Amino acid sequence: MILALFLSTLLTFVELNCENLFDTRHDPSKQDQEFLPDGSRRWNTYKYWQKLNDVGRTVLSCSDELPDVVALCEVENDTVLHDLTRRSLLRNAGYDYLMTESPDVRGVDVALLYRPARFRPLCYESLTVEPVKDMRPTRDILYVRGLVLTGDTLHFFIVHAPSRYGGERYSRPFRLQVARVLAKALETLGNERLVVVAGDFNDYDNSPALKSLYRKGLNNVSRQARGRFGKARATYRFKGRWRSLDHVLMSPRMNERVESVYVNDADFLLEEDDIYGGWKPRRTFNGFRYEGGTSDHLPLVVRLR
Repeated sequence: MILALFLSTLLTFVELNCENLFDTRHDPSKQDQEFLPDGSRRWNTYKYWQKLNDVGRTVLSCSDELPDVVALCEVENDTVLHDLTRRSLLRNAGYDYLMTESPDVRGVDVALLYRPARFRPLCYESLTVEPVKDMRPTRDILYVRGLVLTGDTLHFFIVHAPSRYGGERYSRPFRLQVARVLAKALETLGNERLVVVAGDFNDYDNSPALKSLYRKGLNNVSRQARGRFGKARATYRFKGRWRSLDHVLMSPRMNERVESVYVNDADFLLEEDDIYGGWKPRRTFNGFRYEGGTSDHLPLVVRLR
C-alpha cells in the first residue's frame, strides 16, 4: 500500500524527437513533398504505420509505469497525433494531446501527450518565434499550464529550435532568438513557478542559447543523463561521439523534485555503429535511405516526486 502511494506521487516525463513523423498526404500549404508515396523518400502507408507503432513502443518502454506527460518534436499535424494516440500501440494508453500549428515551411510541429488522470491542462498557447535576419519561419513554442495530482501547477514549454543547417555559427542567432522568446515568457511567470522547458534545442549544453536560459535561473537536469541500460551516453551520436541536442531544463523549485533522469537506450532503439564502434540510435532514414528505425534521437526520461 505504501509503495503504491509512493508510485502514485511520482510523475514521469518523457521528451522525444520523432525524426520526421509525417503522414502520407500532401498539405498544399507546406513543403512536405518528400514524405509522399511518390516523393523522394517513397513514404508510404506501411512505413507510416510502422513509424507510429515504433514511436508508441518507444514511449511505452521509457519506464516501468506508463509515462504521464510526453513532449514530442517533429510531428506533422493533428492527423498524426490522432493516429498515434488512438490507432497505434498507444491506443489503450488513454493519452490526450495538445500541439502547435506553426509557420515552419515543412509543416513540422511540437506536441504534448498527457494522461488526463495525472495531468489536467488549464490553458495552452503557441508562442511564435519571429524570424531574425536570414532565418526561415520556425516552430512555435508550445506552452501548457496544468494541474498534477498534488494540486501543484506545472508550466511546460516544448521547444524545437532551428537546426544547424549552414553551420553552427551561421545558425546560432536563430537559436538565440528562440531563447529570447522563452526568456520573455519566463519573466512573466516569476522564479517561484514550477517550470519545465524541454525539447530539441539543436545545441549542446554549453551553447550560448542554453547559457542564456541558465542565467534566467533554469537548471539543465538532463546534463549528465546516461543510458538506462548502459549503452548510450547521451541522446544523439554524431561521428562516433555521444552528445545531447535534447534537454530538460527546470526552475529552482523543480530541482528538488527530480528523482531520476536517464536516456532510454532500449535495445530496439539502437544498432551497432560499423564505422566508429559501439552503438548508435537506429534511425528511420540515413540520408534518403530507409533504415526502418524509430529515430536518430533517443528519449530523455525524468522522474519527478
